[in-house]
Amino acid sequence: MTRLSVNINKIATLRNARGENNPDVEKTALDIESFGAEGITVHPRPDGRHIRYEDVRALKKILHTEFNIEGNPEPSFRDLVMEVVPDQVTLVPDGHDAITSNSGWDTIRNANFLSQMCTLFHSAGIRVSIFIDPDPLMAEGAARCGADRVELYTAAYAKNFASDPQKAIAPYLETALAARRCGLGLNAGHDLNLDNLEYLLNKINWIDEVSIGHALICDALYMGLEKTVQAYLEKTKSNI
Repeated sequence: MTRLSVNINKIATLRNARGENNPDVEKTALDIESFGAEGITVHPRPDGRHIRYEDVRALKKILHTEFNIEGNPEPSFRDLVMEVVPDQVTLVPDGHDAITSNSGWDTIRNANFLSQMCTLFHSAGIRVSIFIDPDPLMAEGAARCGADRVELYTAAYAKNFASDPQKAIAPYLETALAARRCGLGLNAGHDLNLDNLEYLLNKINWIDEVSIGHALICDALYMGLEKTVQAYLEKTKSNI
């Protein structure tokens, strides 16, 4: 069964626009859990433009579902993760100037570094997922680094879905099969929405978790947050 983890970065972006505490990130996260979401994802960046390090610390104390922290494992991020000890850390190679995540790791070229990160986070009992492009070699490399899971970077799938779903899914299915052969768990995220999510999960029905933020919050402007979370949950359970 695929779990839905809601990325709440956009909630923090809206809060930060006024410099106050509206919307309240902590309350919203708890509400999202109460609406049925099975996890909360955050992606703190050094400039604090959305989720801040203090948010991460506060959320850890109150969340009841799985907590996933994404980010580039530079020293300050590593220190935060080792302090907070979430259920999962997702390693993403985004630069400081990245508007959003825009590529996966080259797990072969960065094998030594990623292996060190897996060892570090495993020492605290944290599950490690490595963000990768749809390439079987990257999944195999992640397994050699000691990762527990890979997260498929689904931007290309989302971009090409409307014109040719079968072609869009093909490299992801190949990579997912490679990950399964290597004994890796499987996550997916980026630009997933109510239009393309069900097809992805029907074609790759062993995905453990999807992380969805931007599209879900956009849909909530029209549908309301509770109904939107439930709509996404229906999609994640459609392949049972």
